[in-house]
Amino acid sequence: MTATTTTAPLRVPGADGVAVAVHRWGTPGGLPPVYLQHGFVADTRLNWVGTGTVAALLAAGREVVGVDARGHGRSDKPHDPAAYGELRMAGDLRGVADALGHDAFDLAGYSMGATVAVLVAAADRRVRRLVVGGAGAALVEPGGAERHRVLMGELAAALEAADVADVRDPATVLFRRMADALAADRQALAAHARAVHTRDADLAAITAPTLVLAGDADPLAARPEALAAAIPGARVTVVPGDHSTVLRAPAFAAALVAFLGES
Repeated sequence: MTATTTTAPLRVPGADGVAVAVHRWGTPGGLPPVYLQHGFVADTRLNWVGTGTVAALLAAGREVVGVDARGHGRSDKPHDPAAYGELRMAGDLRGVADALGHDAFDLAGYSMGATVAVLVAAADRRVRRLVVGGAGAALVEPGGAERHRVLMGELAAALEAADVADVRDPATVLFRRMADALAADRQALAAHARAVHTRDADLAAITAPTLVLAGDADPLAARPEALAAAIPGARVTVVPGDHSTVLRAPAFAAALVAFLGES
């Protein structure tokens, strides 16, 4: 079964009035819907549709809900950093579940979306099963939050540069090129990058069975076992790929679908 995003997405306003775009596929079945939260600069279409993950979930009979984070995809794009941060994005996702009337859902997040997902799962018992992708020890190790803050500041500068040729840092130029390729609102993305990021979710409060899913060559998901150790009962799966390519590895979607298919 294939998946497209040709129909107009549902729009759900957040508590501050910023609306997020919600893409839906499939029909309710024996298991709850699967919510998907993408990474920074990307959107539902790039991270989850184009990589085949949505199609794999549909083939397994799952209902799927993809949320374009604020500032991304087809969601609203304010330019004020006060409108951003993963906590606000977590509130948006929970608001989507409220709007759709889902009293239980599975949740998978990638990179930025992984932080959003753990914030949701730590606070919301509606999360039945959780997949944390593209993240590793930096979420829990001392100094990880500060390194993340520095990286996001560098990303903001790269996004605000007048020309991609002015961006020389290999750690940020890929994100800038992605933003240009997507014709993304770079000022909105930079506003998120400059927001105060809350990365100290109470991982011990997560009760949902959790899979930490990482690429073997992904520096942003290094030492995923350290992250899994901080989440009660979490397990780790490592598949081939780096931060950009792992989402297209057949093993990534296979591991995600199999884990979320468990009862």
